[in-house]
Amino acid sequence: MSGKEHPHPGPEWVKSSLSFSNGNCVEVTWRSATACGGDGCVEVGQGPGTILVRDSKHPDGAILGFTQEEWRAFLGGVRNGEFDRYAGD
Repeated sequence: MSGKEHPHPGPEWVKSSLSFSNGNCVEVTWRSATACGGDGCVEVGQGPGTILVRDSKHPDGAILGFTQEEWRAFLGGVRNGEFDRYAGD
């Protein structure tokens, strides 16, 4: 995945390799930070073995997919303040 657009049938469903033959799939529940002011937030969901990220203003737009390892590394950088310069003042 490595931060590239994650192809799947839509922003609300990710077909798992464990999906039933009748077409039932795994539903993705999207979350945004409680600090989000409503409009224009980043939403995060989890698919089978993948962390998914999308822009709440464009729920039908691009979805980025990251491995668990990539996501843990990113969160570690956030906790260490490595991205604070992008927050703006």
